[in-house]
Amino acid sequence: MQLRYSFRVYPSAGQRTALARAFGCARVVFNDALRVRETARSAGLPFVASGELSKRLTASKKTPERAWLGEVSSVVLQQSLRDLDTAYRNFFDGLKGKRPRMGAPRFKSRKDTRQAIRFTANAGWKITAGRKLRLPKVGDVSVKWSRSLPHVPSTVTVIKDSAGRYFASFVVETEPEALPATDAAVGIDLGLTHFAILSDGTKIDSPRFLRRAEKKLKKAQQDLSRKAKGSNNRAKARIRVARAHARTADARREFHHQLSTRLIRENQAVAVEDLAVKGLARTRLAKSVHDAGWSAFTAMLAYKAALYGRAFHRIKRFEPTSQVCSACGVKDGPKPLHVRVWTCRACGTVLDRDINAAINVAKAAGLAVTACGARVRPGLIPAQREETGTHPKPQPVTTGRQTGISALQGGEDVKVCR
Repeated sequence: MQLRYSFRVYPSAGQRTALARAFGCARVVFNDALRVRETARSAGLPFVASGELSKRLTASKKTPERAWLGEVSSVVLQQSLRDLDTAYRNFFDGLKGKRPRMGAPRFKSRKDTRQAIRFTANAGWKITAGRKLRLPKVGDVSVKWSRSLPHVPSTVTVIKDSAGRYFASFVVETEPEALPATDAAVGIDLGLTHFAILSDGTKIDSPRFLRRAEKKLKKAQQDLSRKAKGSNNRAKARIRVARAHARTADARREFHHQLSTRLIRENQAVAVEDLAVKGLARTRLAKSVHDAGWSAFTAMLAYKAALYGRAFHRIKRFEPTSQVCSACGVKDGPKPLHVRVWTCRACGTVLDRDINAAINVAKAAGLAVTACGARVRPGLIPAQREETGTHPKPQPVTTGRQTGISALQGGEDVKVCR
């Protein structure tokens, strides 16, 4: 399988100029090719093939208007044409129902704050003996290596984000490495007050990175709004806003990585619910839903499970996990969100809403889970039919024997294992 490894790079002033030139040339080639295809479509002509676009690119380099395209690596320009092909392929596959629908390719703007170029193996890039990244017609760029690459990368993408930071993203072919087998399995119920509730009763609080950074973000945005449009001070203020948002996004991503890695390492199988994030993002909880980042977290669980030989299950979003009693399996009907603890009408078990949902998620995925550790307490159980009536002498209550639930004197908490 293919994995991406991203590292922060620190180009010099001259190298930043060379990268800006490469970003601009790749954008122009993309827009020229898109314009050719759109013109042919408007005229009712056949779809222009990639080979024809490549020939036109080679011819345009020899014209005075596009002679400056020869100042950058030709591989970068060819990869820009391939990116256009990928955009068209995704658009057509969406129309055919092979993938979620997405819009048609659009022209790129020079005002886009995020830029990227890609070098393949035939571009001649390499990692030097001094641990620098040598890029054609750019130079040797310093890299902050946070870890070693497991294998020789096939491509490298140089990215400039909205905060003005530069990154090198390497694509590496790796083989799955199976972790030692374990008998543990876990169901996960994702939420807002608690980011994740596990079927063993563990509740992981939501860090709420965006909510915690709102005051700083608000101040930075106010400073930006006071700057004159087109001024250098406004450009600097925009960078400060982008960096504040980047710090929040980095903290959230780090939290997702640490939690997903821990869950995959400790459990042989992991089950989550397929949440309708787009629908929830249209409600009054939109900011909190986006702040949680459920989709990114479940995507990490999926690829890490495939990498380390674990089982990953995604149950359907219409599974009534919050309506079914995990103790007896009786569906007790929908409940409003403010109901966090409820009592099953069938067996009398008092259930924590989130833990009960996590257990049901695991059961719906076919995982053998235990409710040990969950905060479950036996409620009042009605007398059985054969017990009703008048007794001549007081008899000890033996409801625990008939119901299969251990009852303790004084109403103490008990652990229920099924």
